[in-house]
Amino acid sequence: MVALAERFDLYRDAAFHTSATELRWDEDGARWHVGTDRDDAFTATYVVVSSGSLSLAKLPGIEGIEGFRGRAFHTSRWDYGYTGGDASGGLVGLADKRVAVVGTGATGIQVVPMVAEHAARTYVFQRTPATVDVRDNRPTDPEWAASLTPGWQKRRMDNFLAIMAGEPVAEDVVQDSWTANAGLQRKMITGRIDRSGDPAERELAEEILDLATMNRLRDRVAATVRDQETAEALKPFYRYQCKRPGFSDDYLEAFNRPSVTLVDTADTHGITRMIETGIVVGDREYEVDCVIFATGFETGISGLLSGSLMVHGRGGTSYFESLMSGFRTLHGFYSHGFPNLFQLSLFQNANSVNYSHILSEQARHIGLVVAAARSRGAAYVEPSREATEAWARVVEESANDNLDFLRTCTPGYYNSEGQPAEMKISYGPGPVAFHRLLEEWRRTSIDEVLVDLPPRRMR
Repeated sequence: MVALAERFDLYRDAAFHTSATELRWDEDGARWHVGTDRDDAFTATYVVVSSGSLSLAKLPGIEGIEGFRGRAFHTSRWDYGYTGGDASGGLVGLADKRVAVVGTGATGIQVVPMVAEHAARTYVFQRTPATVDVRDNRPTDPEWAASLTPGWQKRRMDNFLAIMAGEPVAEDVVQDSWTANAGLQRKMITGRIDRSGDPAERELAEEILDLATMNRLRDRVAATVRDQETAEALKPFYRYQCKRPGFSDDYLEAFNRPSVTLVDTADTHGITRMIETGIVVGDREYEVDCVIFATGFETGISGLLSGSLMVHGRGGTSYFESLMSGFRTLHGFYSHGFPNLFQLSLFQNANSVNYSHILSEQARHIGLVVAAARSRGAAYVEPSREATEAWARVVEESANDNLDFLRTCTPGYYNSEGQPAEMKISYGPGPVAFHRLLEEWRRTSIDEVLVDLPPRRMR
């Protein structure tokens, strides 16, 4: 972060370690009043809320968690003062420590090999086994790197996005385990679906492909992990898109270390409790010096949606309270009654696995809308109520219905811990189609959100 801030001169305009706590629209001044947790008070013509969909660390509700007397931290708040090393490894501070890693999702897959390499003892507490496909990480071929021409990164990102969205492409330039399994993504990721055939036959074909993929991943576990009992516990037993897919070249291998023990908590429905000296599963106690929670984040909960960022729009209307009558935006970016307020989020736009690419496209769109507003002299950007209602219907009608699928899945964040709700929040045709839609809208309809245009530009 420091290197980026210095390189791009961010310290001049950025307030790091500062949270916005309140936004209040000033109708007379046509601007926002912004308050922060450092008692700042300033104004802004435009506000973009980008507090993230995976920004709030989630700790498990384990009985006695507050009574543990050892060292404990969430992976997003890593204690290098205790472990030593850095993000690349070298955790020499764990050499004489008994360490528990709680969680075997995407984060746990990354953490376990690093901890296992250095800790005296490593206990991995698993509720549900992960899918662990080949990552095939390797040094970049210098000749290949030298052959790249300007724009290569964008072309690569666009190619990946198109493949994951089911769009036709001439070549897969990424060729990793994500793109190899792109055909299985439609259960959770928006994109093209061939609806020309019989739906039942299409569902059967998808299930057969899913079964073949999961059998291959289970065979990989059996071929890698030497202890048969451990291997059986590490085999995923659900449909491929029930969990976020994982990729690693050294996670499964870590369980071949004599210092690493897998503690499968399926029979006890998770960890039973924590005590001063460690963790209890069923009737067995595991004494540890350190607990690392690889338990992820609250999903999709930004400051706007949680109410931690209080927003009052035109007439003092609360954004948080307005959600009680339904989520209403135009294209997921702006809402009626909240002028010049933009948000980057998962809702009412299109998703994909490379979320940073999705965010960059959202940021680009917002930048172009603001540029149009400024060049045309608009006082503010705001969609009509009718436009937001119409877009909500588009999303509702186009979204893929995956409720029945999620009901068959083991608990996780994809299905709200086993309690899936019918939430059609994404544009079904996918991100590539959505970006085409935005481009056409900017070309033909952007004036619909530019309010108080000079008379000569009014239509």
